[in-house]
Amino acid sequence: MSFLSILFALLLEQARPLGQGNPIHLGVRNWTRWVIRNLDTGKAHHAWLAWWIAVVVPAALVFAVHWLLVWSIGWIAAAVWSIAILYSTLGFRQFSYHFTAIRDALLAGEEDVARKELAQWMRMDVSALPRSQIVRHVIEHSVLNAHRHVFGVFAWYSLLAALGLGPRAAVLYRVAEYVARYTNRPLRPSSAPLSDALKISASLAWYAMDWVPARITALGFAFVGSFEEAVDSWRQREAQYPGDNNGVVLAATAGAVNVKLGDAESPGVGATPQPVHLRAVVGLVWRTVVMWMVFLALLSLARLLG
Repeated sequence: MSFLSILFALLLEQARPLGQGNPIHLGVRNWTRWVIRNLDTGKAHHAWLAWWIAVVVPAALVFAVHWLLVWSIGWIAAAVWSIAILYSTLGFRQFSYHFTAIRDALLAGEEDVARKELAQWMRMDVSALPRSQIVRHVIEHSVLNAHRHVFGVFAWYSLLAALGLGPRAAVLYRVAEYVARYTNRPLRPSSAPLSDALKISASLAWYAMDWVPARITALGFAFVGSFEEAVDSWRQREAQYPGDNNGVVLAATAGAVNVKLGDAESPGVGATPQPVHLRAVVGLVWRTVVMWMVFLALLSLARLLG
C-alpha cells in the first residue's frame, strides 16, 4: 500500500500540480507564523518549544486523522488520506516551473529572460551572471529542490513506513524544512523580527533531520550516474566541509554528471556548466526516482510476504 500511495500521489501531482499560493502551503505558512509570533521570546528553551509545536503538531494531526479514518471508515479511506498527504508534500511540479522556463530560454538564446526567471526563483540579483553561472545556479537549485521535495521525503517515508508512520514522516520532514527556510530567510522591513535562538534551533533541527536523507540522495545519484566520480567528489567535499548536507548532494551531482558546481574553491574537477547539462541532470533525477520506486515496490512486497 505504501508503494501504491506514492505512485498515485506522483501521478496525481504530474497531472494536476499544486499551484503557487495553494491553501495547504498557505496554511503551513500561517501556522508557522502564528506559533513563532506567540512563542519566540528570544530564549533557547522557548525557541525549541516553538519548533516542536510548529513541526510536530501538524504531523501528529495527520497521524490522528489517519487512525480515525481506519477505525471509523476503513483502510480504503485511510489510504486515500495518505495519498492526499503525499500529494501535498511530494512532487516535482511544485518547483519545476522556473527550471523549465529557464531551460527553454537558454536553449532559445534568451539569456535576459533566463536571468529574470532565475532572479524570481532564487530571489537574488543575477543581472551580472554569465551564461555558465546561470546554468550552475539552475542545476544547484533544482537538485536541492528535488532532494527536499522528492528524495528526502522518500527517505523519511521509507525509514518510518515499517512503523506505520510513512505519510506522517513526510509531513514532519517537509514542515521542518519550511520552518528552517522561513526562519533564515532575509527579512522584509515590514516583517516581525526573529530571534537568533529560533534561527539556531530551526537550523540545527533541520540539519539533524536532513543528515541521513542527504546522504541517501547522494548515494542514489552515485548509483544511477557515474559512481566512482560521484563518490570521489562526495568524499572530497566531506573532507573539506564536514557536515554540509547541501554540499554532499551537490558534490554527488557534480561527480555523477561531470559538471563543476559550487564556488571556485569547491573540490573536484568537472566541465563548465552548459545548457546540455540541464538535460543530464533531469535524466539523473528521473533515474533516481525509478530506482526509488523499485526499492519501495520491493519493500512493500517484502512486508506482504513477511
